[in-house]
Amino acid sequence: MIREYKTISEVAGPLMLVRGVENATYNELGEILLQNGETRRCKVLEVNGTDILVQLFESAAGINLSESKVRFLGHGLELAVSDDILGRVFDGLGRPADGGPELLPEARLDINGLPMNPAARDYPSEFIQTGISTIDGLNTLVRGQKLPIFSCSGLPHAQLAAQIARQAKVRNSDSKFAVVFAAIGITFEEADYFISDFKRTGAINRTALFINLANDPAIERIATPRMALTAAEYLAFEKGMHVLVIMTDITNYAEALREVSAARKEVPGRRGYPGYLYTDLATLYERAGRRRGREGSITMIPILTMPEDDKTHPIPDLTGYITEGQIILSRDLYRKNVLPPVDVLPSLSRLKDKGIGKGKTREDHAGVMNQLFSSYARGKEAKELMTILGESALTELDRKYAEFADAFELRYIAQGQTEDRSIEETLDLGWNLLNILPVGELKRIKPEFIEKYRKVSE
Repeated sequence: MIREYKTISEVAGPLMLVRGVENATYNELGEILLQNGETRRCKVLEVNGTDILVQLFESAAGINLSESKVRFLGHGLELAVSDDILGRVFDGLGRPADGGPELLPEARLDINGLPMNPAARDYPSEFIQTGISTIDGLNTLVRGQKLPIFSCSGLPHAQLAAQIARQAKVRNSDSKFAVVFAAIGITFEEADYFISDFKRTGAINRTALFINLANDPAIERIATPRMALTAAEYLAFEKGMHVLVIMTDITNYAEALREVSAARKEVPGRRGYPGYLYTDLATLYERAGRRRGREGSITMIPILTMPEDDKTHPIPDLTGYITEGQIILSRDLYRKNVLPPVDVLPSLSRLKDKGIGKGKTREDHAGVMNQLFSSYARGKEAKELMTILGESALTELDRKYAEFADAFELRYIAQGQTEDRSIEETLDLGWNLLNILPVGELKRIKPEFIEKYRKVSE
């Protein structure tokens, strides 16, 4: 039996104190019944005997302390799931936001999920093709991996996220592929861009979108990625799908955590973020992966904007510890109009070696990847020398490397928003660029592959 309490003693910003409550539990969902018949939702943040501190999902305006009632529902925040979540747009709390009908749920799942037993995890090893050369060719994404994108304010990470969501696929697999897209704290214009882009290209049919706008409450911002991951777990482990989860922007999520932490008067950690930021981020990221004995999998691409373009800021710093690499976007490349502006040298996919090679991509992939990295790095050094000493001070070989670096940025890194390159096209493009260099410089590729794949330009 659900009991109602008229013992609200204090409301302070997004927090409310209710006294004399029996048997309430942490994270339990509650409802506030106002005098005018309106119902608002809240969540238990702290239990101190019979005193309960709750976090409001909506505004505190209009709550009359003496007349409003609170009831606790005996369960946490839940998401209604069924096959029909694909092709739909939801708000940050899992309610339909596309004007469509309510779901007829097969189940209601707690959004906090269940931790995946490390012993039950399967090692990521299958290549996922995003159609973007800088990822597929140099920082390969593997099924079950967590590969974040570190961006900067003003860079086109939204366009990159939409392109990955449209183009991503698991090759040589009969399993269904789905995308769960969580937009956290974005503007209305960004939300409209994602929804219209997915509808225009037909990608909406295999996608579930969870949209949390910048003017929505902070507590909803904290729930949105968990809603998306719950939907992903259902599709992956109950329906056997390969699910790609894209979350943008994790920085907005961490700011919401800081806001709630400050409201609770918790002792702040680095730069005012709560001391449990690492643990909290891990509860999101570690929900990705593959389970032994299950066909489905969850691959995750969290996107975050680095405050002040600082890689050592707590959000990208802690994210880098938990995930398996990072794709870094460059403001310098963006100024040169190289889009997407992926800075390949500091970018890294720690599992790329597991998803490439014969039977997965192509036998020459590892060699071409290493050679492109090495040659681009040397080409950048040559261009820096050219800036300091002048072109005449460079050797003929250094000028070749400088030419290679320019061509690499303009032809390999730069890619149209609708350009979907297969891995074979990406590798062939790499070989084409390596033709700029003398064959004797291709020291990271096996001779038999040079003979088989190198086509001398006319």
